[in-house]
Amino acid sequence: MSKAELIEKIAAQAKLTKADADRALTAFIGIVKASLKNGNDVPLAGFGTFATVDRAARQGRNPQTGKTITIAAKKVVKFRPGKSLKDEVGG
Repeated sequence: MSKAELIEKIAAQAKLTKADADRALTAFIGIVKASLKNGNDVPLAGFGTFATVDRAARQGRNPQTGKTITIAAKKVVKFRPGKSLKDEVGG
């Protein structure tokens, strides 16, 4: 589903204009990004939790040359689905 299709569905289900649905979705995405950037998890009851985790540095291999390289440590975003979402999807 594209962002435009999501906005259309939000607008129809919440009885909003597409412009209002777009602003709401953009605001939600911005808030989630800011919270994760500040190190805060974003739990959504019945849906899941967006969280950041630290990925340790590790050894990798350059596929072109076969040379061993070090892949730097970094922070990555993870999503953990909630129980009701898992049950709904069948996972």
